[in-house]
Amino acid sequence: MTGADGMQRRVFLSLVAMSVLAGCGGYRRSRANPRNWFGRSTPRRRAAEPAPANTNPLIPEREDTIFRRRRDKVYEGTPVDQITRMVIERTSDGGIIRVEGVTLQQGAFDVRLVSETDNKPVNGRLDYRLMAIQPEDQPQGPERARTVMAAVFVSNQVLERSDEIRVIGARNEQVSRR
Repeated sequence: MTGADGMQRRVFLSLVAMSVLAGCGGYRRSRANPRNWFGRSTPRRRAAEPAPANTNPLIPEREDTIFRRRRDKVYEGTPVDQITRMVIERTSDGGIIRVEGVTLQQGAFDVRLVSETDNKPVNGRLDYRLMAIQPEDQPQGPERARTVMAAVFVSNQVLERSDEIRVIGARNEQVSRR
């Protein structure tokens, strides 16, 4: 093969490659391209369905089927051993009751302040119980590892009717009075 034959071959292969690539440009608009099977989307106006008056459109509707029935979950928490601190922080809409406690063993989770009086003062007193799910197979560990926190919001209306807030633990309680 001489230099001229090699040059002719390269030119010929380049022309063939360019013509093949130019022919592939139509593939974008062909029916063989899966991206074209449904065509382009176009906006379309839709008539608004009237929603019932007392439903929130942002909350999805729940359907009870045989596969997914609504079951009320029972909270399986137990009282935290000791209540170490209680702070009531004022907000513009009420107050936040923030409580710290120490469990017997580390690893407690799902800590909650559970209302004993259904979030309504009884004889001017709000009662809460600091509860947590506490696994029994955990080591005791240092106090810092066993410290848990929980908080609950109380509205101004409830705070105005209550003179005392009490948080109960397994061995002690914290009380805040006006």
